[in-house]
Amino acid sequence: MSDPADTVRQVEALLFAAVEPLSLADLAGRLPHGADIDEAIRTLQLDYAERGVNLVCVADRWRLQTAADLAFLMTQEREEPRRLSRAAQETLAIIAYHQPVTRADIEAVRGVQASRGTLDALLELGLVRMRGRRRAPGRPITFGTTDAFLSHYGLASLADLPGAADMRALGLLSLDLPANFQVPDPNLADGDEDPLDPDDAPEFHQDFVGEE
Repeated sequence: MSDPADTVRQVEALLFAAVEPLSLADLAGRLPHGADIDEAIRTLQLDYAERGVNLVCVADRWRLQTAADLAFLMTQEREEPRRLSRAAQETLAIIAYHQPVTRADIEAVRGVQASRGTLDALLELGLVRMRGRRRAPGRPITFGTTDAFLSHYGLASLADLPGAADMRALGLLSLDLPANFQVPDPNLADGDEDPLDPDDAPEFHQDFVGEE
């Protein structure tokens, strides 16, 4: 006859190490012949009843699990990052490498009409900002990246933007870039750009229409 105390320790060890709940037959197959498994289970249930881990039976199988009243400690709330669409990735890359750019500039590089939704999403995420107005007919709004863009991609400054070959690894781009892409110098102001007017944001949202 096995020592009851040894049987309790052995059952406890098996349950602790088990990946899945164990049946009485599973335990019996591992323990010495004659071990009183039922009594060991009852003892462990009492021992663990008021602890942070309880011994519970699930579908006739036994397992150690977190006490029900402490389940909140095992949950973690986190904000899932919003995934950028392919159009948004391409638009963001074009803005990063050509800023300050206008909507027409973006369309010229991508070869398709720029969507209001795409730029709105980048503005909402804080990755892109409206910089100013181009000194050209119609004075179109220009766009550039933000400090949040640098933080998101782990860049100290725009001068640290990777070459075109490395852009996919950062999730910045999913298309082939023209050979004339150049890294902008953040220290140089654009002489063809004027500051934004106070009412430029509402005007942008009213007038900017297009399809992806």
